[in-house]
Formats: sequence, C-alpha cells, structure tokens
Amino acid sequence: MAQAIQAAGGWLPFDDFMHRALYTPGLGYYANDLRKLGLMPGSGSDFVTAPELSPLFGRALAAQVGEALERTQTDEIWEFGAGSGALALQLLEMLGKRVRRYTIVDVSGALRARQQQTLQKYGERVQWAAELPARMQGVVVGNEVLDAMPVQLLARVGGVWHERGVALAPDGGERFVWADRPTKLRPPVDVEGQHDYLSEIHFQAEAFVRTLVERLRRGAAFFIDYGFPEAEYYHPQRHMGTVMCHRAHQSDPDPLTDVGLKDITAHVNFTGIALAAQEAGMNVLGYTSQGRFLLNCGLAGLMESAELPARAQAHKLLMEHEMGELFKVIGMAAGDAWPALGFVAGDRTHTL
Repeated sequence: MAQAIQAAGGWLPFDDFMHRALYTPGLGYYANDLRKLGLMPGSGSDFVTAPELSPLFGRALAAQVGEALERTQTDEIWEFGAGSGALALQLLEMLGKRVRRYTIVDVSGALRARQQQTLQKYGERVQWAAELPARMQGVVVGNEVLDAMPVQLLARVGGVWHERGVALAPDGGERFVWADRPTKLRPPVDVEGQHDYLSEIHFQAEAFVRTLVERLRRGAAFFIDYGFPEAEYYHPQRHMGTVMCHRAHQSDPDPLTDVGLKDITAHVNFTGIALAAQEAGMNVLGYTSQGRFLLNCGLAGLMESAELPARAQAHKLLMEHEMGELFKVIGMAAGDAWPALGFVAGDRTHTL
C-alpha cells in the first residue's frame, strides 16, 4: 500500500485504498486466509451474516427466489459474495430441482474453498466464476455485497468540498493518514448547512448494477444490505459518514490501521442503486426493511415449527434493534414487474 501511495504521487483516493485493502491478491482482507465469517469471536471470525445466524433466513428468501424463477421462466441462480456458502445451501435445499445451475461469483479463494466444502453434495450443479459473463439469465442474489464495494469519500471542511484520500505520515514511516484535496465532486443531493460534513459516493456499486442489468437478459435481482434511501443517507445530521471496520466481532471507524486484517464497509445508498438499475433498463419490484421482507416471505410460519433456540436466533433477523430495520431489501426485474411476494406489505419504494 505504501508503494502504491508513493507511485501515485503521495495520495490515493479512498476508493482505491479500500479496493487494495480488501482485494489485493493474497494480502487483502477478502483475498487472504482469515476465517472472517462465524457466530462467535472464539471461532477466529470477524462478523456474522444472516445466513450463518439462522438457516431460516435462506428458507424464507427461497420463497421469493422461487417466485422469481417462475415469473421469469428461468432455472439459474447467481449469488455474489457467497461467504461460507450457507445461503446457497439453504436456497438449494428449499428449491430443489427448480434450480438447474447455481453460480457463485466470488473473488476470495479462501471463501471459495469453504463454499466448495459446504456445497459438495450438489456436485456440478454449483459452479464458480471470477467475473460476470457477457450474457446471463436467472435470479441474482447478493447478501451484504454492495456494502463491500469501494466508495469515494467527500468531506466538506470550512464550507469547501474535498475528496478525502490516504497519504503516508510525514514522519517517513509507513503509517497512513487522511489527506484532503479540493474537488468538483458532490453528493447527489445538496447537504444543507455549512457545518463540516463527511459522507460517501458510490460510483462503483452503481456501475456494478448497470453492468449487471446490461448482461442479465432475463431474470430478477435481490440485494440485502444495510443502508438508507438518499434523503436519509445525506441528511444534514449524518455528518460523520458511514465507513466502518469489523474484526473479531467488534466495530471501529478507522480503516487506516490493521490494513488487510479487517473488513471495511460503507452503508448503501439504495436510491442510487434503484436509479442505476432503472436507467439501465430494469424495473424496481420493491424496497423494504429486511424484517418486513422476511415476514412477507413466510418467516413467521417457519419459526413456529422450529425449536426454541432456532426461533430465538431467527428473531434477530426481524427485531428493529438487531437486523430487522437496519438491513433493507431491494428487488429488480429484467422485464415486466410483478407484485413480488417480499414487498406485498410495507413496501417503501416511494421513499427512494
């Protein structure tokens, strides 16, 4: 990283720094052999996602994916950033032979090995790819994928907008420090006031969605992640930005330390994702909280037939102070929209 900063003239934009920190082969967080996913810190993991927390997450999501497969007359699933493979396992178990092929797109070799072990009983029905093909069809699923896409940082300091990047400390060591440069870049909406303000813009995530739409000839896509609509994301009171790091089930706001050893994320601007999809030709099926989406997909009924410990874990998927409200779900269709199951009640598309 220090060499990259020096080669760039002493300053890297944060999206470049974040990309290198997460994806540099062999060294970046998602490209090294650290365990990453697990329920407890004692496992050597850094965080837990919904499919690891409860298998009922994937079983409920399967109801929406199954409906989308039927509506789009497709028989393939594409999952981005499949983690441990838990979600793929849950979807395949529930959907059975309705899924002819399940393709995982993941850049992490360590996670791919874990996925292959988890999904070995499905043989050649499960495949892996390092990038999108030129043409594809089916239902796309991404759980906590958009938050790991590099963001640019914008800082308003003394009433002047800057792009915040990373430089080397002036003491001559390899310690990283923040460095601002004036920029013509702006958030997508005006931020009222003249107070100092830090936030993110999401060019890479929006470009990813546009590319996906261009290549998805027939099908649908569902993304689950933490974030807000634009009006909430760039609210004047949200002045500290959303970049956060995760390690050993603890969070911290400093991505410049322990580089490559911890996750770096930013909340998702779901308005930007929806507009990128629409502008590229996709129709938005709905947008709502994870809790409401899972209830619409039948999670309550699945919990009734589960053992008490399993119900307790699944309850965290719904509770507002856990994952139920912070996480949102957006659905999109390549073709005509339909009243999708996951958004039949509590749809918030009007807030985007």
